[in-house]
Amino acid sequence: MYPVTELADMHIAEWDRVMEVNLRSVFLWSKTAYSLLRASQGNIVNVSSVHAVATSANIAAYAASKGALVAFTRALAIEFAADQIRVNAILPGAVDTPMLRAGLERGHLAGTSLVELMHQLGQKTVMGRVGQPEEIAQAILFLADNHRSAFMTGQALVIDGGATIRLSTE
Repeated sequence: MYPVTELADMHIAEWDRVMEVNLRSVFLWSKTAYSLLRASQGNIVNVSSVHAVATSANIAAYAASKGALVAFTRALAIEFAADQIRVNAILPGAVDTPMLRAGLERGHLAGTSLVELMHQLGQKTVMGRVGQPEEIAQAILFLADNHRSAFMTGQALVIDGGATIRLSTE
């Protein structure tokens, strides 16, 4: 859930709804699935956001919920480790999804068309483009694989084309 609202104008119900969708749902799923995960040596890959580490104006609730999800991921990784349950998170940046396109159409960047806006956003990354959903899926598959990522837990894997590594002064 991704409302764009200035904090001063945000209603508590809207804040609570963001926390319910983006954080409470993960808590409830983790609690419910725990015994199945323990029995199957499963693991958890939470989907957070790059907004957990670097964010924009007017999305405080979203950024807070995604930051809290990273902290929750780390806490669960410690708590579930004795049962061999790994818990990690991915933090996608700009990925060509309906959510990103809707956000761009709300006016985050100046441009005349959605294609131009996507191009402008891509140019803000070191790789010069936005990500594709398949690239995020591959990262999830990697973290879910009990062989390829067997020694990873409590990690927040940023997948943003290098957007968060560049200084704003460059």
